Amino acid sequence: MTEEIGKIKLDYSKYPGEDLYCDGAVEDELLDIARGRSQVEYAGVIEERKSWPILYHLSPLRENIVEWIPMKATDKVLEVGSGCGAITGALSRKAGSVTCVELSKKRSLINAYRHSECENITIHVGNFKDVEPDLPADFDYICLIGVFEYGRGYIGGDRPYEEFLEILKKHLAPEGRIIIAIENKYGLKYFAGCKEDHLGTYFGGIEDYPEGGVVRTFSRKGLERIFRRCGIQEYRFYYPYPDYKFMTALYSDRYLPGRGELSNNIRNFDCDRMLLFDEKRAYDGIVRDGLFSVFANSYVAVLGKDFPPDYVKYSNDRAPEYRIKTTISRNDEGKAYVCKYPLTEEAQEHVRGMALACELLTERYEGSGLRINPCELIEQEGTVYARFPFENGTPLSELLDECLQRQDVEGFHKLFDQYVERIGYNEAAGVADFDPVFSNVLVDGENWTLIDYEWTFGRTIETKELAFRAVYCYLLEDEQRNRLELDRILDKLDITASDAEEYRQQEAQFQQFVTGKQLSMAQLRELFGGDVLYPEKWIGKFKDMESSARIQIYRDTGSGFREEESEFLQDVWRTEREAEFQVSASGDVRAIRIDPGMDPCICRVLELKFNDRAVPLGKKGAVTVNGKSILTKDSDGKENACYIFPAEDPNICIDLAACSPQGENLLSARLEVIRLTPETAALAGSQRKGLRGLR
Repeated sequence: MTEEIGKIKLDYSKYPGEDLYCDGAVEDELLDIARGRSQVEYAGVIEERKSWPILYHLSPLRENIVEWIPMKATDKVLEVGSGCGAITGALSRKAGSVTCVELSKKRSLINAYRHSECENITIHVGNFKDVEPDLPADFDYICLIGVFEYGRGYIGGDRPYEEFLEILKKHLAPEGRIIIAIENKYGLKYFAGCKEDHLGTYFGGIEDYPEGGVVRTFSRKGLERIFRRCGIQEYRFYYPYPDYKFMTALYSDRYLPGRGELSNNIRNFDCDRMLLFDEKRAYDGIVRDGLFSVFANSYVAVLGKDFPPDYVKYSNDRAPEYRIKTTISRNDEGKAYVCKYPLTEEAQEHVRGMALACELLTERYEGSGLRINPCELIEQEGTVYARFPFENGTPLSELLDECLQRQDVEGFHKLFDQYVERIGYNEAAGVADFDPVFSNVLVDGENWTLIDYEWTFGRTIETKELAFRAVYCYLLEDEQRNRLELDRILDKLDITASDAEEYRQQEAQFQQFVTGKQLSMAQLRELFGGDVLYPEKWIGKFKDMESSARIQIYRDTGSGFREEESEFLQDVWRTEREAEFQVSASGDVRAIRIDPGMDPCICRVLELKFNDRAVPLGKKGAVTVNGKSILTKDSDGKENACYIFPAEDPNICIDLAACSPQGENLLSARLEVIRLTPETAALAGSQRKGLRGLR
């Protein structure tokens, strides 16, 4: 009951004979891709298909969530819920052997075909509870990536999550670890308007899953309670950002984000989202008040002995020759270092170039007041990485933000002038860092340090171009920064409008140079991501409509239409333009007046019935308006009416004598109402004579 696909073995001995869950036709599509395409073609397939499931299952960025874990080539790994193999390949490259457990045969086949050259992978197809008794008890790592939340479905019972962990603990080697990646039910993105990932509903996790179901995510404290109930005392939390699915950065309690770092929040590929507030600004306050661990969007929990690093950043959304990983770790003496590792063979040359850049920039800026963070190249196991001392200080971007927040314009420009003076030093040296943006400069009193000079080129670049790019990137990160006096900066740098446009084009070319032929994640989101909806704009529209988009009803019982006897109808708007309502009238009511709004408008009658019979719109005296009437008949003889009200207080009066009233009557109406701008209303009023001719 086994099958071999390439070098991978699939074990069907516990397979129930049919897949108990399936995502439909997309799995057939994924299987065709895995069979017929190599992994180097996946980026092109993702761009071609423009599909969230294809991106989710095939993007190599999914591997970031486990790539940082310092596994040894002798380690044994158990991957529970391996799915279509999004992280299986990364585990295979890092560890000695990988054992997968997956309920779906089709997903297991996708995994097997995409990793068919890996000789250290075995896939057990079947329910975890059936497969588990046959698993060994010596795994160094057990990975639950997006799986723990389904514990109730895996295990059942009253204590599914505790039992899940207790079962897994039995299969660990003495120093083994369990790795859990899971959404935080109180992640900031859910408060800001993203839908709960599993249910597709707004605020489902925040409201503690009122609709039930088997999926549950947890807060950090909720996870800790589960761990303690299982007797797990040793664990560490990490915080993948923006979340664990497409992680670009990983924080820890030893290295938390700073203000301004968490700006990459619009990543909704799978569905539309609301945007209730600016997540970046909210995160800045959360970070300042030490609450990031409460509101991080996702968690990685390491159960067992801790390991480095403290922080990881992935720059693998690039062309292969520039894909790197940046870490912050401490040595045995507690000294912190920043290290940059190549993620591809082609990127090794890029990393080696950092040491040369350091040498050339140090020479250029000697005596300038701008220090270059020293770089050391280290050869290790056939590869190379660059190591830099971890520098203390405040990012210049944060200092500039503080000036803007306290409206210290002169303080901002004083800092900016120092920046221009320092980076412009020895401009003709024939070497320049193209990326000395404000966040790459640390300020500690009079000590200014350039900490990241990855994009150094052996040519002269004008200081005003570098300064413009720094300001341009600074503004793009946060629209609140638009309060700075940009014209003053451009004048100071002697940058014309044509210069600025040329620099913007050069920036676009540089980004293309970095990403190569493939689209970045930001570009993919623009290509097929969900819409971002702004409720604040809707509320503004509705507030504007409150005074004008109200329908008022008058009844004349013989003394005319009286304001004190009128009523405003409630809940009549089916859409922004279409209203539907009914008005009752006793036998003594002689006429009904409908005011479709308080301001100039066009009102089209979609339906107007009195006691289920059409009101005779064309009958003389039956309907009068204080605007202009356009009456037509369709091919079936049905009367249609459109009324144009160029002035305020529009009204439609219906003489009930023309409608055969009874003792109790009911007027039913469906109207389309289009508000007119003052300019359009004035134009409509000026055409009075022509409009009367259409009546």
